[in-house]
Amino acid sequence: MKKKILCTILSVSMMAALFAGCGSEPGPAEGGDDAPASDEDSSAGEETPDDAGTSAEEGEDGADASDDPYADFAGTTISVAAIETAYGSDMWKEVAEAFTAETGIEVELTTDKNLEDVIGPSMQGGDYPDVIHLATGREAGLTEQFIKDNMILDITDVLSMTVPGETAKVSDKIAEGFTDTSLTNPYGDGKTFLAPMFYSPCGLFYNAGLLEAKGWEVPKTWDEMWELGDKAKEEDIYLFTYPTAGYFDTFFYALMYSAGGPEFFDKATHYEEGIWETPEAKTCFDIIAKLASYTNPITPAQANDQDFTQNQQLVLDNKAIFMPNGTWIVGEMAEAPREEGFQWGMTALPAVKSGEDCYSYTWFEQAWIPQGAENQDAAKVFTAFLYSDKACDIFAKSGAVQPVVNIADKLEGDNVMFYSIYENGVKPAMGNFAAFDAIPGVEVRTVFLDPVNSLVSGDMTEDDWIKSVISASDQMRENLK
Repeated sequence: MKKKILCTILSVSMMAALFAGCGSEPGPAEGGDDAPASDEDSSAGEETPDDAGTSAEEGEDGADASDDPYADFAGTTISVAAIETAYGSDMWKEVAEAFTAETGIEVELTTDKNLEDVIGPSMQGGDYPDVIHLATGREAGLTEQFIKDNMILDITDVLSMTVPGETAKVSDKIAEGFTDTSLTNPYGDGKTFLAPMFYSPCGLFYNAGLLEAKGWEVPKTWDEMWELGDKAKEEDIYLFTYPTAGYFDTFFYALMYSAGGPEFFDKATHYEEGIWETPEAKTCFDIIAKLASYTNPITPAQANDQDFTQNQQLVLDNKAIFMPNGTWIVGEMAEAPREEGFQWGMTALPAVKSGEDCYSYTWFEQAWIPQGAENQDAAKVFTAFLYSDKACDIFAKSGAVQPVVNIADKLEGDNVMFYSIYENGVKPAMGNFAAFDAIPGVEVRTVFLDPVNSLVSGDMTEDDWIKSVISASDQMRENLK
């Protein structure tokens, strides 16, 4: 259900009570148990767009307005639109309220599970939210369309801004590598257009209780994977399923790293001529095609944004062993029934050959500011606040983990296992396909991912898929931004 909340400016007395009564909760935020700095301390050295807060005018109470770094935004209301996922929408309401309490900037918040349907019509009329939290890879492809049409604001300067309420700069808070990827810098020009948000190590999720009960080992190579698939088939258990074909993005990226390393990944995601006819590419195609034959056949019929949880349920019901997913799966299926002894497990993609590297893709969401946003400077302040200790603590309560420094040290439960995957010899894969000018009928998802449904159903052969990839890749290369 669409939820629209108007977060009003708190009175001075309410703010005083708030900060007197609320300390920094221990959790996934830099600084841990340390209490937050006072308003007076934390405002020192803060930077905001257009030198906000430099006016020497006095307020009604006689205080020097220059003490308020957000004085220039007095009376400003920004609109924030956020996709409602398994993390829920309450956390966004809390963050919006905390932001208003910190800056005095009001927030009109819209959240919805089908956000594109809610904000799309108004944007077509020229009415844009000031901040949008909507990741790439969704079926509607709205964020990708904005990237292709150069309609997203350059937010490189946000990295040098001071986090509201703190003394650290945004660039000091964000973990290394998250602003050096095509997911945030889609044009390869060194500029950041999308802010990295909730991140999740991605891999193959499974019922560890099932494997333990059967005495089966987690495969370390694809040959071992096929052996396990044959054993499971004898007991009417399929080796594989997937929520939707879109979930093959993280799978395919990690597989490209496994098959040819970072160099092959970079060439493939930039559509280098002849790249899809190399042995490394053939390895990727062969593995996915063979995996399709080990996939529960009901999967394609349920592989859509409405029924995808039914495919995830196949793992909980021991009707499939592995599925590609991210750490959000635990919360998403928290209330779902499951087999006795069920226990979440997660592994990286198996190595192509014994002794070679295994990879786990690091998936993360993005927030961005449309170029048509009315309150761009205030929107940048809100974006900076998303990396504050206060915001990180609020998000973490719902299981949403921000990509900030040392965040893994603050986690508990299953997240300890999930987020420590890179400490056990697994290498991280990061990045995605390069942006290209719009081509009628040609999208990354329709070319590289959606055909998996047809491979499973038998409506497409591997050779047909390869030919279509080569043809589309040639067009993508010719239209690179």
